[in-house]
Amino acid sequence: MELANETEVTEFILLGFGGGQVKRLLLLLFLTVLYVLTLAENLTIITLVVLDSHLSRLPMYLLLSIFSWLEMCYMSATVPRMLFDLVSPHWTISFQACFFQFYIFFSLGATECLFLSAMALDRYLAICHPLRYPQIMSQEACCALMAACWILGFLWNIVPVTVISRMSFCGPNIINHLLCDPGPLLSLACPPLGNAPLIHQVFVNVMVLGNLFCILLSYGTVVFTLMKTSNQGSRRKAFSTVSFHLVVVSIFYGSVAGVYLAAPGGESHSDVTKAATLFYTAITPFLNPLIYSLRNDQMKEAAGKLLKRLEKWRCI
Repeated sequence: MELANETEVTEFILLGFGGGQVKRLLLLLFLTVLYVLTLAENLTIITLVVLDSHLSRLPMYLLLSIFSWLEMCYMSATVPRMLFDLVSPHWTISFQACFFQFYIFFSLGATECLFLSAMALDRYLAICHPLRYPQIMSQEACCALMAACWILGFLWNIVPVTVISRMSFCGPNIINHLLCDPGPLLSLACPPLGNAPLIHQVFVNVMVLGNLFCILLSYGTVVFTLMKTSNQGSRRKAFSTVSFHLVVVSIFYGSVAGVYLAAPGGESHSDVTKAATLFYTAITPFLNPLIYSLRNDQMKEAAGKLLKRLEKWRCI
């Protein structure tokens, strides 16, 4: 129940990184460079896949190109706001903008979980069912799978965001975090909280743990199949691809699990939690293209073809 002398909160204050001016300037420089490099990496991958007639027909690279677009959206949902807060003397964000960021960021995160499962499924079908793979994972099926990931990802968080946004926030309005995260938002809500924390945690757990189980099951089956393969060359190549995929999965799920599974919503966010949040919102999207695609031989070959084409155009 609201007290008579309390007023409804219309905006929040994001404390962000805090610290002195020098620290904030260094963080501003670091995040700006990281953001530009991440956009450049992912745009490079998308360009290579779109312009290469061979890669654009392969489901694995179609998934990687859309995953690169997803990574740019995922980083853009939070980093520009962090940059703004680092240069602005006022760290306020309106109630509507805060929950809009909450919804977009978590929807993109859910979509990324689903995409990682889709890529694990693609590798499972390619390695464990190579003869049926072209029919099962056709371009039409691949496009339908990608569309399903986006649609389900953006539908998944409607319920928890709606439930939390309809709670009463009557002060204080200070969020000791980098973004509008449900944990600190719930800690600012007026009691009673009802089922909101449980609803949020259930939706997070089902999305994260459910997709993680599918990924581990797919790659576990792949590894078991590869161990029985007699062809050493194909085994080594497949193990290399799978190992890169598992590194990306470990980085993403490790940091996310540390924040949202180990520390349920409503608990305070320390500097360690802020650092973990910065890692999976900014550093992970920068590392993923390097691990997933830019070390790939076919991507290097496509880059070489593109450079030769550009050289010919320049000579004309």
